[in-house]
Order: sequence, then C-alpha cells, then structure tokens
Amino acid sequence: MSRTDTAKTAGELVPVKFSRLTRRGLILGLSLSQVIALGIGGISLVGALYAGGGILVLYSAPIWLLAITLVWVRIGGRALVEWLPVCTWWLWRTTGGQLLYRRRIVTPRPAGTLALPGDMARLREYADPETGAGMIHDPTGNTLTVAVRVTHPAFVLLDPSEQNRRVTAWGRVLATICRSGRISALQVLERTLPDSGQGLAEWWAEHGTHDGSWASTTYAELIDRAGPAGERHATTLSLSLDMRAAARQIRTAGGGIKGAANVLRQEMATLVAALRAADLTPSGWLSTGEIAVMLRTAYDPAIGPTLERHGQLGQDLATAGPVAVTETWDRLRTDSGHHAVLWISEWPRSMVYPGFLAPVALSTGIQRSISLICTPLRTDQAVRDIRKKKVEHISDQAQRRRIGQIQDASQTAEYEDVLRQEADLTAGHGVLRYTGLIGVTAPTVEELDTAVAAIEQAAIQASCETRLLVGQQAAAFTAAALPLARRI
Repeated sequence: MSRTDTAKTAGELVPVKFSRLTRRGLILGLSLSQVIALGIGGISLVGALYAGGGILVLYSAPIWLLAITLVWVRIGGRALVEWLPVCTWWLWRTTGGQLLYRRRIVTPRPAGTLALPGDMARLREYADPETGAGMIHDPTGNTLTVAVRVTHPAFVLLDPSEQNRRVTAWGRVLATICRSGRISALQVLERTLPDSGQGLAEWWAEHGTHDGSWASTTYAELIDRAGPAGERHATTLSLSLDMRAAARQIRTAGGGIKGAANVLRQEMATLVAALRAADLTPSGWLSTGEIAVMLRTAYDPAIGPTLERHGQLGQDLATAGPVAVTETWDRLRTDSGHHAVLWISEWPRSMVYPGFLAPVALSTGIQRSISLICTPLRTDQAVRDIRKKKVEHISDQAQRRRIGQIQDASQTAEYEDVLRQEADLTAGHGVLRYTGLIGVTAPTVEELDTAVAAIEQAAIQASCETRLLVGQQAAAFTAAALPLARRI
C-alpha cells in the first residue's frame, strides 16, 4: 500500500492505494496446474502425430480436448484444473465423515485442551501467571497466541487531521510488528455482538431518577425493552509468536511453554506501548475465561447476552466449543447459528481514503465479524520475494514480446506494485501480507442469505471485491470469527 504525493500539507488526509492481487503464473500467466494439464494434452497430441497421425489423433482427442477444457474454461474466476484439488479434498472429507462434528458428552477431554472441532482439537491452553493472559499453543504450527481487547473512538467521526495522525500512528504499530522477526501473525478482529442491555441498565440504576413518576417509569421500561435489541462492536488484537523463529530466545528464557510465554510477554509489552502511542486503549489481555466466552458466543450466538449478564458462566475452555457443527459446500451450521465466510479477494484498485471500509464495518442489523490477518515478512525474505517477482515479470515480458503477445494494463500495474514495494522496503518500511475475511452469522438460512447479500453490496460500496469461500467454510470460520490468529 502506498501513499500519493498529491497531498503535501501537514494534517491533510492522504489517499492510499493497495497493491493488486497478483495473477502471475508459472509462464505467460498460466499456473503450475494449468501448465501440467496443457503439457499432458500437448504430449498426447504430438505423440499421436509422430506415431502416424490420422486416426491416432482422433483417438487421443479426448485427452487433449479435456486438457484444453481444464485450462481455458473458468468457473467462479478459476480454471477448471484449479478446482480439481478443492473438489478432491472436499470429497475426501465427505467420505471420511469430517464434515460433521458432535461433542462426546460422556467422554472427558484431556486436561488443558480446547473442545473445538477439526484440527483445532490439538490446541492447548496456558495461563500466564504474571499477566493473567490466556495463551493458546498450537503444537503443530509451533505458535503461541494471545489476544487483547482494544477500545477506540469512532474513526469516521474524527476530523481529517486527526484521522491522518491516527493512520500514521497505526502504521508505526505495524512497523513494530515487522521489525521483531518473531511474530507469526497479527489479527485484527472487529465483531458486532447482540447487546444484552446490561451496561445501559447499570447506568440507569446508578444515575437514573427513581421517583416513581411517569417519565421515570416510561424511561425504565424503554431501557428494559430496547436495551437487549441493540448491538455493540468489540475489537481485539491477537498476537501470534513464531516459536521456530524465536527458538534461541525461548531456550535462553528457560525453554518449553514457559520460555515461550516469557518471550511472548516481551512482544506483548512492546505492542501495548505501540498501541498507547497510537491513542488506542488496550483494556487488558484476555484471560482463558474471556477467550472461552468469545469462542462460545461465536459458535452459539444466542447464548451471548446470557453469558454477558452472568459474568461467571461459560468461562471454561474445556467446555467452550460447539456441541454440533455441520459443514456444507458454502455454509456452516453450528449450535444456534448459520454462518458464511467471505474473502476480500480484491482491495480497492483506485485511490481511497482511510475509513473506506465504513460501509461494511457500520452495517446495522447484521451480526458479522471482520478479520484482518497481517503476516509480517522478514526483511531478507521480503527482498528475495520481491527479487523473484521482478525476475518473473521481466521474463514474462520478454516471452510475450518473443511470441508477439501484447502486455495488458493489469500486468503493467502488477509490475509497478512490485517496484513500489521495493522502494518502500529500501526506505526502511516493513512488508506485510494481508488477508481479509468477513464472517456473517444469522439464526436461519434465509436470513443468512439476506445478510450475505447485504454485506456483498456494502463491500461494493467500499470498492472491494468479495468471494464466498467454498469447500472450506469450517476452516475459514475459525480464521474469521475466532481470536486465535488462524490462517487459511
């Protein structure tokens, strides 16, 4: 993402431009799977011609015609050959019974594990004795994750100079994450939750006038009725430590989970300082009980207001998971909700101002979660990646000139994005890869379809392109709705 030079005045809000989603392939824009399929078809055709042609070419026609169809016919923005691994994996999971999850009520779970479906069953909990934070250990991914709740003023209501200052400060927060070299991912999760009205009722009980008058009675009835019908926004940041990259520091700190917790605690202190410098208010690291409540309400949204009114209920990770999960091709059904996850496949291609996601973030009447997963790249890795992209672009340009193919504007824009990233990296900025996911939840399938259509329209207003993820809704939901910094 790069800033323009059109606004030089201090305090003036500066528009930004996102890099395009790269569509380069192995050669001439073709992916590896397309090249393989095209190669198989070409070999069959050439072999038939050399073997005698004529009837042999006709006999081999199903092979090379199928190869051409798989390479050039596209469905949903993908070539047919690229759908093969997705469909194959889906059929494998279907025949293996992996699309259904039912909790075993009688069988106890191992101590310290999370009652979650799928590959998340391997996650382990650890309560940090110094900070009280609940840490989630992934022994397979070798990560240790912690989450903090963040409060902030409404960005769209600030004046342009204040917005510009906060955007710059948030950039410094991301730069801090990049320089560490030990962070696996940073997840920004913004959710809308049904409001139980507890906060409003507590305010009225403390500050209201209880004199039995008509106004007092009417106001109390209004709070009692309207409070639970509202919604509130909650924002959390999840920080994931890469235990492989921090192996030396972990050994120095004592090794094991305790050593990893000591190293992560240093990153936590650095992040909190950076957030406060950016005028963001961290309200304490989430404990294991608070994480349990978030997991429970994600899978069982109907229980959320009840858990909020009774603060001690549901704060056990061993029972926080769903009772039942059923995954379909493009939907997910859990205890009391139907879910669908959209992927932000294309960020705005034109210049936009910060806050461009307001149509999505401020959509009312829809229970949804916006998850932005930031994956920092080490400087040496980013340099190699940019150098590789430049070589591929230059090679593709030479190949196109050789065969007389015209280079279109999108390919030129991608190459300019690579040059811009190289300039930013040379200037000392960090490089992050962003993944945007939007999880939509509704009590019925009909309401879910309506909500998904509304979010897609809001994304269009925000100049973003979204796609409904298919064949992987369960994994996508864990990345979009849970504060565990999961990848997909």
